Amino acid sequence: MSERGDIRNNTTGREPVFNIPGIILAIMGLCALVYIAEAYVLDEQQADTLLLNFAFIPARFSQYGGFYSPSAWLTMVTYSFMHGSFAHIALNMIWLAAFGSPLAARIGPLRTTLFWIATAVAAVLTHFAVYPDSMTPLVGASGAVSGMMGAAARFGFRRSDSRNSAAFVGDILPISVALRMRSVIVFLGVWFVTNIVTGLLSVGVDNSATIAWEAHIGGFLVGFFGISLFDKPDRGRTDVDLLV
Repeated sequence: MSERGDIRNNTTGREPVFNIPGIILAIMGLCALVYIAEAYVLDEQQADTLLLNFAFIPARFSQYGGFYSPSAWLTMVTYSFMHGSFAHIALNMIWLAAFGSPLAARIGPLRTTLFWIATAVAAVLTHFAVYPDSMTPLVGASGAVSGMMGAAARFGFRRSDSRNSAAFVGDILPISVALRMRSVIVFLGVWFVTNIVTGLLSVGVDNSATIAWEAHIGGFLVGFFGISLFDKPDRGRTDVDLLV
C-alpha cells in the first residue's frame, strides 16, 4: 500500500526530460570545454597546436613512427573529445545523451569509460585501415557514440519503465535474435545508409579536420558485437520478465 501511495504522489510531479548519468555528463562537459577552448579561448596557432597534438592523424603512425610513441597512442582516444564546429559537437552530444544515458545507467561509469575507449579506438583503427597515409586530422565523438548505438540494438532498445532510471534492461540479445527483430533491422538499415550517404557527400567539418563514415562503422560494429564484454555479470533475465 505504501508503494502505491508513493507512485500516486509521484505521478503528480514533473517527469524529468532526461535521466543523464554522471559519466555521460562528464564526457559531454569535457567535449564542451575542449570545443570552447579551441573556438573561443586559444588563438589560431594554439588551436592548431592542440589539433596536431591530440587529433588522430593516420600518417603519424604509418610514416612518422607513431606506433613507438606513447603520446601518439593517446590520440586514439583524445581525438574523440575534439570537434570541428558547433553543429558537429551539438549533434554528437544529442546522440550521446540519447544512447549513452541508458547504456551508462546499465553498465556503470567504469565500464562506460572502458566502452568509450574501446569504440573510439576501433573507430580510428578502421579509419587508419582505409586511409593509412592521410595527413588529415580526425576528430569527433561520433565513433564512440556510434558504438553506443550498436550496443542499443543488441538490447532491442528495451529500456526500464522507471522514472528514476532509463537503463537498458534484459539480457543482451543473441545476434541471431537481434537481427530478426523488425525494430533492429530498420534501425541498422537507416543507420548504415545514412552514414554512408552522408559520408560520401561530406567534404569534412572544415579545412583542417574531417570525420569519416568508415570510423563510425568501426565503432558501431564493436559496440554491436562487443557489448557483452562490458555488461555487468549480474544482469539477467529477471529484468526482462519484470520490465519488458
